[in-house]
Amino acid sequence: MVGHPKGNGDAAEQGGEPEDAKPVSDESHSAFTAPLGVPLPPVPEEEHPTSEFTIPEGLVPPPPPEPGSAFTPPEGIPVVGPLARPGSPWQDRMRSLVRMPLAERPVPERIGRGDEGAESGPPVPRVLDLTLRIGELLLAGGEGAEDVEAAMFGVAHAYGLDRTEPEVTFTLLAITHQPSLVDDPVTLSRTVRRRGTDYTRLSAVFALVADITQGEVSLEEAYRRLAEMRRNRHPYSKWALTMASGALSGAASLLVGGDALVFVLAALGAMLGDRLAWLCAGRGLPEFYQFAAAAMPPAAIGVSVALLSQHTDTRIQASAVITGGLFALIPGRALVAAVHDGLTGFYITAAARLLEVIYLIVGIVCGVLMVLYVGDRLNAQLTPDILHHTDRRPVTQLLAAMLLALAFCVLLQQERHTVVLATLNGGVAWLIYGVLTTADVTPVPATVVAAGLVGLFGQLLSRYQFASSLPYITAAIGPLLPGSNTYFGLLNIAQGDVNKGFEHLATAGALALAIAIGVNLGGELARLFIKTPGQETPLPGRRAAKRTRGF
Repeated sequence: MVGHPKGNGDAAEQGGEPEDAKPVSDESHSAFTAPLGVPLPPVPEEEHPTSEFTIPEGLVPPPPPEPGSAFTPPEGIPVVGPLARPGSPWQDRMRSLVRMPLAERPVPERIGRGDEGAESGPPVPRVLDLTLRIGELLLAGGEGAEDVEAAMFGVAHAYGLDRTEPEVTFTLLAITHQPSLVDDPVTLSRTVRRRGTDYTRLSAVFALVADITQGEVSLEEAYRRLAEMRRNRHPYSKWALTMASGALSGAASLLVGGDALVFVLAALGAMLGDRLAWLCAGRGLPEFYQFAAAAMPPAAIGVSVALLSQHTDTRIQASAVITGGLFALIPGRALVAAVHDGLTGFYITAAARLLEVIYLIVGIVCGVLMVLYVGDRLNAQLTPDILHHTDRRPVTQLLAAMLLALAFCVLLQQERHTVVLATLNGGVAWLIYGVLTTADVTPVPATVVAAGLVGLFGQLLSRYQFASSLPYITAAIGPLLPGSNTYFGLLNIAQGDVNKGFEHLATAGALALAIAIGVNLGGELARLFIKTPGQETPLPGRRAAKRTRGF
């Protein structure tokens, strides 16, 4: 008979039942308890806790998944190579992270800052606002969309915002930060309304981004430095830019066979066009009309020279005068940026930049064609009398190419310590182009090789200076711009030979694309094969710029 629990307790206390006696209730039995009379199995020597996910002994573990897989490898996501080398340029480090999917980006150790007293770090809206302002200055200065995106991600990443996605288009910048999958995202945007050419300010922004990514600048200090950049005046005045425009056009006229008198006339036409463009800009006219107005004085001087040569014994190359004036107006910087964005996968920005280039070129065409049409009605004998890349004046043309690059440096408002290197880079580009054309190489491949060396040397110089490569590249491609083919196309159209005119214009477009592709290819080769200065470890593999087809 089973007694009451309380009774059993009293009996136990009185010694009626031993303490180890088993109750007879069925509740004490379990399916895993050995029945009475059955010997227990031996106790294992060691406990081996196992799981259904544990790989049995003797089986080889599967290889880790390929990069880009939807599964996280069991050993975790490896740290990206550039992040392990703090001395590498921030462009390389941030470009590697930007090209990764958000779920695969590693989180490196955070660098301590003075403004991170609280555990939450600096306020998210202020960090995003600073990021957008820095991206605006870079995009307005002509930097490629990929480098702008890398800079924006680098700034946000340095201040503790890892889950960010910057977005760069031609006129709009946006950035989104989502702390976690359950938190609401924070999105800010900024419109780029004004664009200017000031590579001094661009270099200062690059230096600021480099200091921020290295953990040396607080948020307030970054805002202060950014305000100083906006307040600083341009290093060269308007009249200095006008003189540089004249020197550029004069040097371009020497490249295409002109003499000293042609140099003076081309420089005069370019300076008049520059002042006329400044006047149009002061009246608030769009850039289309500014370029049309700037193209008219060089063409007018060329037509006047042709009319004067018909009535006197003076023989002046009118075509060289007009061609020299066109060199200062061809938007080579915008074209290189457009092709670079297209090659790196930013197709919307590339299309917008190309459309801008087309509009500017159409403005030049309209200005020149109006003057050439008037000259044709006046029976001006405009013939293609240019001496193409003659080898009888190699020294003169080399010096003219370097002068052209030097004038471009002034027009781009570059820092003075970059002018010499950019000028030498332009001389090297023309030297390579002249050697190849003398060896009967067609102009398009020769332009690709020369522009590729410009991009390679520019990227090398930028890596050793830890600065932007644009100051070393943009001015150096000036001697390679297709000014003569542009003029020949416009002249033939004005004279009624439309087919031949479009043939010359197509050649000019091919040369311009060759310049842009060569510059981009040289920069990519530099990033792939040139080690970071002072670093002994090889560069890691890089992802594709924008994967659109899964390669």
